[in-house]
Amino acid sequence: MSSEKLMEDIRMNDEQGNNITLEALASILGGSFLISYAVLLLWFLFFLFAPDCLYGLNTKWFAISRSEFDLINYGGMAFLKIINLVFILSPYLAIKLLLWKRRTGRR
Repeated sequence: MSSEKLMEDIRMNDEQGNNITLEALASILGGSFLISYAVLLLWFLFFLFAPDCLYGLNTKWFAISRSEFDLINYGGMAFLKIINLVFILSPYLAIKLLLWKRRTGRR
């Protein structure tokens, strides 16, 4: 399928206006959220079960102490989690709520 055909399919309107575009966007956001949380979970599992391996790998490149390493990892995981919630999950839920309201005719 060509990219032009795909974009035409995404832009196509049905009876309720631009629901197809919103559903495509919600689908993309939902998939992005799952992938991002899978990365976060993998990071956490590596940090939980192989911290010495990760620390050894990073000290070859950077001169950091163990406490700095822990702080950077916890801060990075927290940052990723907040970014996921604010920029991926919140718009996903807002779009889903909008689509639900359009389907049910509620305001």
